[in-house]
Amino acid sequence: MDDPYAQSAEYIDLLIADAWGLFAPGLSEALHGLGDEPGVTVDLGAGTGRGVAVICASLPDSSPVLAVEPSPALRAVLLARAHEDASLRSRVTVSPADAMSVPMPEQVRVLVAMNMIGHLSPDDRRELWQRVAPRLVRGGRVVVNLAPPARPVAIPRTRMASRTVGGLTYEGWASAEAVGEHQIRWHMTYLTRSPEGAAVAEVAVNYDWWVMDEGELRAEFAEHGLTMRQIGHPDAGLYVASHVQG
Repeated sequence: MDDPYAQSAEYIDLLIADAWGLFAPGLSEALHGLGDEPGVTVDLGAGTGRGVAVICASLPDSSPVLAVEPSPALRAVLLARAHEDASLRSRVTVSPADAMSVPMPEQVRVLVAMNMIGHLSPDDRRELWQRVAPRLVRGGRVVVNLAPPARPVAIPRTRMASRTVGGLTYEGWASAEAVGEHQIRWHMTYLTRSPEGAAVAEVAVNYDWWVMDEGELRAEFAEHGLTMRQIGHPDAGLYVASHVQG
């Protein structure tokens, strides 16, 4: 497997902390009032498990959660997070599969796909919705976010996040270029800086990302009988889709 996080994993959980301060309330809102239909909550691309923790806190009914993460480096953090928290350990199953190969539970309460949908091509996304939509329980939901840009445009080098732990500061820098009609290529640089500001470690990672806008996502969901609405803070780019209840 080509793992874009193999080199950068040590930085990821630190540098997404602020973003999850924005995502968490919206994800919790999306899960509110889910009902008591039995089924599994599936977190695709669960990463280091920050979303898993929000899911379990928002659904305090001990229902099972399947956390799917193909990156061994990120999965190590995810598994440690699930193991160390007794409220997660008893209900979270960690799968090493990816979104397209994981066996989907017969009954899905919620499918969560945070910060990962850009890894899937349009054909892969449609296949995923086709697999999931018939398995959603009554009142079941799909929760995704769209990260900018919505179009394949160049993005100048920008510091995306910074965190200090002890005497060292960890930074994430990003730039992007268009590489196709619906794709960009991210150029990520992760730095570890001394108290004096000198770089003591540096990691560079490039990976391609599929982009789309709200209208395109809405149309994809509609093809599979799902209606979509925005939820949470507008800057979070969060959407929840579900079947229309008759």
